[in-house]
Amino acid sequence: MTSETALKEAGASETARPLLNVNNIEVIYDHVILVLKGVSLEVPEGGIVALLGANGAGKTTTLKAISNLLHAERGEVTKGSIEVSGERVDSMSPNELVKRGVIQVMEGRHCFEHLTVEENLLTGAYTRRDGRKAIADSLEKVYHYFPRLKERRTSQAGYTSGGEQQMTAIGRALMANPHMILLDEPSMGLAPQLVEEIFEIVSDLNKKERVSFLLAEQNTMAALRYAEYGYILENGRVVMDGDAAALRENEDVKEFYLGLASGGRKSFRDVKHYRRRKRWL
Repeated sequence: MTSETALKEAGASETARPLLNVNNIEVIYDHVILVLKGVSLEVPEGGIVALLGANGAGKTTTLKAISNLLHAERGEVTKGSIEVSGERVDSMSPNELVKRGVIQVMEGRHCFEHLTVEENLLTGAYTRRDGRKAIADSLEKVYHYFPRLKERRTSQAGYTSGGEQQMTAIGRALMANPHMILLDEPSMGLAPQLVEEIFEIVSDLNKKERVSFLLAEQNTMAALRYAEYGYILENGRVVMDGDAAALRENEDVKEFYLGLASGGRKSFRDVKHYRRRKRWL
């Protein structure tokens, strides 16, 4: 094997290695309640991956397991492993994980309501040690992607709209210079037009800033339009995964999550769950 071939193969294996690797994890709450049962997934460097499923399927628990926020809710990962860039992170503190560039944007936005929009954004830079100039540059970058926030920079976050609060939460995560953002239900409670706007910005950040996203969503149609790959959770298990385009065309996904069947629109009441479920379990 020539040195040139060896270098090419080494480069290919480096490219193939995922940024995030969740391997067969189980999560238990209060030492009793089994919530996740052998969940495995990968997020490639610079990719957008959708984590889909109904309310209560285990999407938020999966994100909190990755970002190590389970202990605050008396939960723990009891089996499996979680790696970021090939390094085990499941025993790290949330603070250490943030320093490694993995940031979670919580469901429900969770802005500091009494602070201004700009003060909220600046809290995202609390782990950085690269000086005021770099932080000011990051702030301008956030305002470039979210021009509406620049207009509302001096407004108290609690008096801004739901869409503006969601933008503030994503912008705050961006201030930490992340490699990957875990985005939990960004469309929740927002008008369709705002949902579209936020997903477009997420896509823009992914392409231009090379930020990877793991996107937990109930809005399956929107998520699969912007993601490259998807995993579907049901009762704490991954029941299906594949390229986003293939999942969009899958009859089971159409019927369960989009309310569509090959014969046209169908009510969830009319779906015989036990017959469908046998196809993927």
